[in-house]
Amino acid sequence: MSDDATPRLNLPYVAANQAQKHVTVNEAFARLDGLVQLAVESRALAAQPVAPADGVIHILPAGATGAVWSGKPAGGLARFEAGVWEMLAPAAGWRAWVKDEAVAVVFDGAAWVSLSATFRSVTAARSPFLASTRFEILEEEVTLAGATTATSVAIPNRSIVLGVSTRTSVAVTGAASYSCGVTGEAGKFGSSLGVAKNAGNIGLIGPTAFYADTPVLITAAGGAFTGGKVRVAIHLMRFDGPGAVA
Repeated sequence: MSDDATPRLNLPYVAANQAQKHVTVNEAFARLDGLVQLAVESRALAAQPVAPADGVIHILPAGATGAVWSGKPAGGLARFEAGVWEMLAPAAGWRAWVKDEAVAVVFDGAAWVSLSATFRSVTAARSPFLASTRFEILEEEVTLAGATTATSVAIPNRSIVLGVSTRTSVAVTGAASYSCGVTGEAGKFGSSLGVAKNAGNIGLIGPTAFYADTPVLITAAGGAFTGGKVRVAIHLMRFDGPGAVA
């Protein structure tokens, strides 16, 4: 254990016979105030704010600029209080809420990764030859524009899809409703879906096999998209065959 600070949050210890102990205690309180229930303003803003409010925290993007931010590593935390920016290094497993995106992110030891863009899986069965069946959810929040917006996360080749669910996370503009589907079947997972924030749909289908990586399409109805966001979750099964023979 360090004699100067705690190992996880780097909170300063009060030294024996230290003068002005309140300074060290207040520094620890201030850091706890920023890191507990961590919420950051943005992870995309590159220009150091001119007049930030006390307590704001940013995740620094690559190429950040400003008297203090310039040259600091991407992914670091910049916390402002009493006219001073404090740089904090996150540890693997830390989570944060990104206010301007309305998404949760986790630091994997190298970068902040959106929890809505990661997948969860569980092995349903496993044989002595290492074959397995996995139930997975692939998730992404897409920003809508134009007539159709495709997810960058695709339905994987040689998977079986059970359904695709959606949630309007930012109210949709320009379109009266939208459909969720794939090329050739625009409404496969639902049509006439709501454009208001938090409108949702569970697009169940009969188990369907896909034999190529296939993006999900969000298609506008009654006009082209001019704004809005939709969270898409692909519910599927994937299969691992027997392992290689030595």
